[in-house]
Amino acid sequence: MQRRVSFLFITLFLGLSLFTEAEDLDVRSRSAILIDATTGTILFEKNADEPIPPASLTKLVTMHIAFQDIAQGKVHLDDVVPIPRSAWAINQSWGSSLMFLGPGQRVTLRELLLGLAVCSGNDAAVAVALYLAPSVEAFADRMNQEVLRLGLTHTHFVEPAGISEHNVTTAREFALFCRYYIAEHPEALEAFHSVREFAYPKAENVAEAYKDNPRTIVQTNRNLLLDTLQGVDGLKTGFIIESGYNIALTAKRNETRYLAVLLGGPGRSSLHGGQIRAEDGAKLIEWGFANYKTLYVPNPPLPQPRIWKGTINKANLVVSGNVTSNEPKKLIFTVEKNRGQNLQQHIELFEPLIAPIDEGTVVGQIVVSDEAGILQQIPLTAKQSIPKGNIFKRIIDSVLLGLSNILKAVGLL
Repeated sequence: MQRRVSFLFITLFLGLSLFTEAEDLDVRSRSAILIDATTGTILFEKNADEPIPPASLTKLVTMHIAFQDIAQGKVHLDDVVPIPRSAWAINQSWGSSLMFLGPGQRVTLRELLLGLAVCSGNDAAVAVALYLAPSVEAFADRMNQEVLRLGLTHTHFVEPAGISEHNVTTAREFALFCRYYIAEHPEALEAFHSVREFAYPKAENVAEAYKDNPRTIVQTNRNLLLDTLQGVDGLKTGFIIESGYNIALTAKRNETRYLAVLLGGPGRSSLHGGQIRAEDGAKLIEWGFANYKTLYVPNPPLPQPRIWKGTINKANLVVSGNVTSNEPKKLIFTVEKNRGQNLQQHIELFEPLIAPIDEGTVVGQIVVSDEAGILQQIPLTAKQSIPKGNIFKRIIDSVLLGLSNILKAVGLL
């Protein structure tokens, strides 16, 4: 097993080591990863690139597509969704987890999404897919287009429920997806993923002849850690024989949110496998909170450095890293639990800055330190491209730059 700490982004990885090695964690799942969901920093990994079927974690991608369509106004949570015969519970494969959809029922998209999040209903997945696409295959195509858009090249789906062993992902890529999912749909955590139980069908869901006896089934959330591990509010569990016991788990305490993905957990039975899955997930999350924290640091005023030989003399800079969206802006990064006291910041510019300079070129960095040393070096990039100036501008700036270097050398500048 190998562990490293690096920045995890949607489309690329930076192999930047930030922390010292920690003690080995006895995680029984074949594959696992723990990240800071805010910064993307990887805190722990075990076989994180091993391809494994996601099982019902697939339903998170199904929900994501639905939430996208809702955000675009194509559909609405309170839409009444037709239940085609192929979505009836009795037509799902043997051993399926079910919401118990049936003929003549009246169900909303909101209820179907709860059926996915709480009950892990394969029937609900089919119903959602056929509401948002002309066929299950067409919906799977949408899922694959979306994960490719996110840069997840080792993730692929053939259906929306997760019952097929031909669905595939890795712990690393699914952590990327879950990080994006939480950022895009933060309201889903409370509205769907942390809901403890779901009752269906109720009287309003069934045909008139069955209203007096709807045969309501109450199902509890399969995430055993919702009530036993502080801060847990999602996300999803899964199991098929070909994958083992899977979980995508997230918890927030104060300003720190961690995200763990564990795939291929062992188990002699659903009870045993579910317990091991929960224990491994809790172990990772607790280890993360015990050893690391998310640090929020005020964003310093950025200078406008001198640009030589360009069409303009000053450059606007932007921070190339995790920054809060609300004002006042703050830099965000992950540090060891005992670090981050008595912070100091300074800005280093990679001078002289000579045109042409492309937008996004790294021209400096913010260095954040504490009493123990450097915590973070955050790149500063050019906000816009700066082309070369005309021949006269280049000649004049060459002379001025030479004089500037001489004055600096003799200590006069």
